Amino acid sequence: MLIAKQKRRENIAEYILYLWQIEDLLRALNFDEIQIRKILVEPLQVDENTKTQVNAWYMGIVQLLQFEKKQQSGHASHSLHLIADLNDVHLHLLQRDEKYVTIYDAAKPLINDFAKKLEKHEESELELCFHALYARMLLSLKNQEISTETQQAIDVISKMIAYLSAKYLRYESGEEKWE
Repeated sequence: MLIAKQKRRENIAEYILYLWQIEDLLRALNFDEIQIRKILVEPLQVDENTKTQVNAWYMGIVQLLQFEKKQQSGHASHSLHLIADLNDVHLHLLQRDEKYVTIYDAAKPLINDFAKKLEKHEESELELCFHALYARMLLSLKNQEISTETQQAIDVISKMIAYLSAKYLRYESGEEKWE
């Protein structure tokens, strides 16, 4: 919860990826509140009130995943709605931001390649980008090798998502207005 709040304020893409990681972590703990408290909450160097809030936050995610029948796989609707919001900004930028169009044009064939490999044609391009970034993060956590070609593709996609995320937060904060 504490890290999530910070990521939400600073980088929407990192926030989404963090939520996906938390979902997988909660699944690995079998949604067991005792294990969640023992492994994720108790080690925190915070007061008991904050620990109670953090525990409630984790259990809220557990309840959402159970309600949405995503105990085995998938992502909570909250993060998918954020990706849809990002997609709105993506479409807006494609019409009005030449720099973004250039970044996107470099990423598009890589996104298409990734879609073919995953055989996920029903997802938006942005959701595919998040799947690519998350897969890269998981491989890194497992200390698995990543080909140079894959890493280069991830770098291009990351650049696009970073630009998009920065714009999203500027629009959201009112720092920048839609034209």
